[in-house]
Amino acid sequence: MLNDLKKDAETRMKKSIESLRHDLTKIRTGRAHTSLLDHIMVDYYGSNVPITQVANLTASDARTLSVTPWEKKMVPVVEKAILNSGMGLNPVTSGDIIRVPLPALTEERRRELIKIVRGEGEGTKVAIRNIRRDVLADAKSLLKDKAITEDEEHRGQEDIQKITDKYIAEVDKVLGEKEKDLMEI
Repeated sequence: MLNDLKKDAETRMKKSIESLRHDLTKIRTGRAHTSLLDHIMVDYYGSNVPITQVANLTASDARTLSVTPWEKKMVPVVEKAILNSGMGLNPVTSGDIIRVPLPALTEERRRELIKIVRGEGEGTKVAIRNIRRDVLADAKSLLKDKAITEDEEHRGQEDIQKITDKYIAEVDKVLGEKEKDLMEI
């Protein structure tokens, strides 16, 4: 029973880390990456769809993204969606291709982004600690129902704390990588 609780805790903590990684891909660094535009929605014949469903996204160089809509009449619609995304991007259209140059990040903007990254990381750490709290409460209820002994419950607490420490360290590692990435010029 305790092993099931530990496996459940570990699975949920892994999902928290994956969610953090996914959220951090949306925070742009100085390099062009197609995932920066993934969350942009485009009006496609009356319904909002992700930009990836109406256009091909590529990174043409380190500071430029190329967006090629599959239909020629979608070029102005996609361009407008990028412009109105709130990311401060100014797309440039040349024929069927929309080029999105990424402006260089200022030192001040980098510091703001690092604060945002740290906030995301702290939120993930809180989620991991909440998972630990829930699992420990489940272990206490097993002890109360006499399904496990006090020694098993104590050992389970130690194991769950080790798992929690491991994933908190993983969050710190992910944050360190992203901060390093942000500070590169």
